Amino acid sequence: MSSSTVELTKDNFDEVVSGSGFVLIDFWAEWCGPCRQFAPVFEKAAETHDDLVFAKVDTESQPELAAAFEITSIPTLMIVRDNIAVYAQPGALPQAALEDVIRQARALDMDEVKASVVQAQSQAEGKAQAPGADE
Repeated sequence: MSSSTVELTKDNFDEVVSGSGFVLIDFWAEWCGPCRQFAPVFEKAAETHDDLVFAKVDTESQPELAAAFEITSIPTLMIVRDNIAVYAQPGALPQAALEDVIRQARALDMDEVKASVVQAQSQAEGKAQAPGADE
């Protein structure tokens, strides 16, 4: 692992992810062939985009993190901006696709994203009320 990527554990996860505005997380495991294929692609992107945090979670040594994010297949790439997961997709991306995903994540209007998260949360809370309850 190069110095351009951070190894995430349950101990440093919150600190790294909360302390960074833009984090790409690669959920992987040593035994996973596609993960090993994706690793150099992820490393290369990390060197290209040195203003972003590139992090890896070894799902074998960090099963709690994998479970917390409901990771069912690896590799899974997740992008977190301002503590909101804006992208999560399993599969080893080719370089061009990864660059495209990063470009799209950079272009997001985070005010809009936050507004839609708040709206979704308030809708979910509204549905949770007893049937026929008036507000």
